[in-house]
This record gives sequence, structure tokens and C-alpha cells, in this order.
Amino acid sequence: MHVKKEITANGLRVNVISLGCSKNLVDSEELMAQLRYGNATLTGESDNANVVVINTCGFIEAAKEESINTILSAVQWKHEQPGRKVFVMGCLSERYRDDLVKEIPEVDGYFGSNNIQPVVEQIGVDYKRELLGERYLTTLQHFAYLKISEGCDNPCSFCSIPLMRGLHKSKPVEQIVKEAKQLASVGVNELIIIGQDTTYYGLDLYGKRRLAELLFQLGEIDTIKWIRLMYAYPAKFPLDVIDAFNTVPSLVPYIDIPVQHISTPVLRSMRRGVSGQSTIDLLRRLKDGIPDLAIRSTLIVGYPAEGEAEFEELATFVDEGFFHRLGVFTYSHEDGTVAQVLGDPVSAEEKERRRAKIMNIQQKHSLNRNQELIDSVVDVLIDEHDNGSYYGRTMWDAPEVDNQVIIESPQRKLHTGRFYKVRITDAMEYDVFGEVV
Repeated sequence: MHVKKEITANGLRVNVISLGCSKNLVDSEELMAQLRYGNATLTGESDNANVVVINTCGFIEAAKEESINTILSAVQWKHEQPGRKVFVMGCLSERYRDDLVKEIPEVDGYFGSNNIQPVVEQIGVDYKRELLGERYLTTLQHFAYLKISEGCDNPCSFCSIPLMRGLHKSKPVEQIVKEAKQLASVGVNELIIIGQDTTYYGLDLYGKRRLAELLFQLGEIDTIKWIRLMYAYPAKFPLDVIDAFNTVPSLVPYIDIPVQHISTPVLRSMRRGVSGQSTIDLLRRLKDGIPDLAIRSTLIVGYPAEGEAEFEELATFVDEGFFHRLGVFTYSHEDGTVAQVLGDPVSAEEKERRRAKIMNIQQKHSLNRNQELIDSVVDVLIDEHDNGSYYGRTMWDAPEVDNQVIIESPQRKLHTGRFYKVRITDAMEYDVFGEVV
């Protein structure tokens, strides 16, 4: 994800490029808030800047490659005009700082994750602690990501996040609620709860998982119409969250829960802390306990312990139709992870074949579910418009990753950030069409 937004101010001219996930995006927005209240101008184009800051991702090989290519492009930009500076922060820099300093010494400063103060000060802006929680939103103005924790304590064998982000650290409830109210005050009406593991929330600070309590408090903010829960780790899932879904009106029936696999031997090798059966039991309990629930998930295919039998077990599981939304990733062999010693025995071609097969199975279920919506009337939040066509989402769809509702409304102007009653008239695999009623 590239973030390019511009404001007018005096002083330094800074182009912030944010790569990777929504958690990185929140860090970039906090950095931009500090710059905004300092003496810098934020510009959306590097040609108008004298400083470029790249917030990198280092999660998998493709993300690392994108980050390195972006750094190299910025270095070339730097050489085109004297006085320009390039700073690199984030996950890739945290994980490979020594290598980056050696291989790309032209960068003026490398900084890790979880600490934007030295970045701000190196750029030449005074860091203001009183701005804690302040962000300069780069999403559409009506929704925002709300990061409730940093890092992760889970020992997943394939994952490099603890190497880059450290162990789990929850934000205090009061700080999160304050930030949510700040977002609401500038027009945000949808909060998307994120973290490396949101269901772990509170255990480190309070000695118990307090996600449900946090959701209850966020639900008391009147102007927030939708609260959406993402990154809910399945092991030791706090079941009182089900009560929150049935009590907090703004908590939409949607959970992003990264299952990753269903074969127990694969899950054991992945060190996920769950079995295939316990995963299925949790999914059923969630679906039984939360009316109209949509479950989004992610899977990994081509993991070293995944043979053909384990893959077919996964395919059969997906065909049972647990998921409304699904992303499938091919295994990325990462140095420094526990799984590194297992090698990478599944070829890239076979990984892609498996990924395509799972997505084809899911596509069928997605189409069936979308077709079931035809002739129903649903609430739709409008995100954007283009030449008379409007694009919005239902409560079962997160921005940027899920389905869209496409509305043709040549006679009536709709407004982004507002909710409309929409009758669904047609459906495709990943999008539906509707008309305002």
C-alpha cells in the first residue's frame, strides 16, 4: 500500500511512503501527525519533497523485494538533486538494519519499528509527546484503523513478526478509547480494530484478556456506527467476545480470524496452539453464537509439512463453506523463523497450483452467498464514486480486502461516508450490484 497525501505547511517538504499492512499504516499516520504539527510540509510526490521517508514491510519475500526496490528508487531520487535525504523505518529496517546499512549506505538513516521519535527528530522536527495517539488520516475520512496492541507472543513457526515487532504489548484501554474519540471527532464512523493478535489484548497489562471489555467501551461512542474486528487469533479465543457481538449494536457481525490451515499435523508444525478439530469447533461456536456472522480468514499453502493428503484435507475443509471471505498465501521461506530448518520442499509452481485450487473452491461459495443477497435490502456505507457509479460496502466487508457494492445512481447524488439502504439486484463472485431504495 502506498500512502500519498498532501497538506500545506511551512518548513521541510516530506514525502511519506507506507508499505505493507494496515498496522504499518497507523505508524505512518502517527509519524505524519508529528510532522504536520512541526515545521514540515507533507507532500504526495517525491519530486516536490526534499525528504522521503519509507516505512517498510519485511514480512514475506515479495514484501521485502518491494521495500528494497522502493529504497533504491528513493536513493536514485536523492542523487538527482543536492540536499535531498532518504530515511527508512519499519519492519524491514528492524530486521535487516545491519545488512541494509552495508548494502545501501546512501540512505541517511535507518530506524526500526515501534518508535517514531528518532525518525521525527532526525528529519528535523521536535517530537511532541502530547500528540500521543494523534494521527493524520490517509484512509478515506470516514473509516480508520485502530491499533490496540503491538507485537506478538505467539510462536508460529513461519512468522517473522516477533523478530520485527517484538513481543505483545497492549495499549491501555483509556488510551485506545481516547484515540477512538479523537477519530470520531474528525468524522470517522467506522473503526477497524487491528493488532498482530487482537484476542490476546490485555493479558500483558491486566493479567487477563480484556478484548470484550474494550469493545463494550468503544461501543459507547455514539458517532461510531460500525466497529469491525480483525486479526483475531484462534488459540484461546476469549468467548466473552461473543457476548459483545450480541450486546454492542455497532459491533458488526464480522470477524477476521487467521486459521492458516486445518490439518492437525501441519498446525502442530506451525506451532499454532490449536488442532484442526478445535479450530472447527471454534468456527461453529462463533457462527452459532453470532447471528449473520461473516468470517474472513487467511490460509497458507505449500508449508513444508503440507503433503498432498494434508492439502486435500484443507481443500475439503474450505469446501464446507465456513468462510465468507478468504485470502490464500503461498508459503514464504523466511530466515530466522523456526520453520527455516524444514527447508522449502514444495516448488513455487506447486504452491501456486494449490493456491489457485483453494481460491477456485472459495469463489464458488462467495458467488453463492452473494447471489443469496439478491432482492434483499442492506445497509451500505459509500466509500467512493466515479462518473455516476458509487462503490460501497456492507457490514460483512472490510475496506480494501473484501467485496464492494456497486451502485448506479445517475439521478441521485450519494455522499461518501454515509449509509444508504440498498436493494441488491445482481451478484458476481466478489462484488454485488444494487440500487438505493
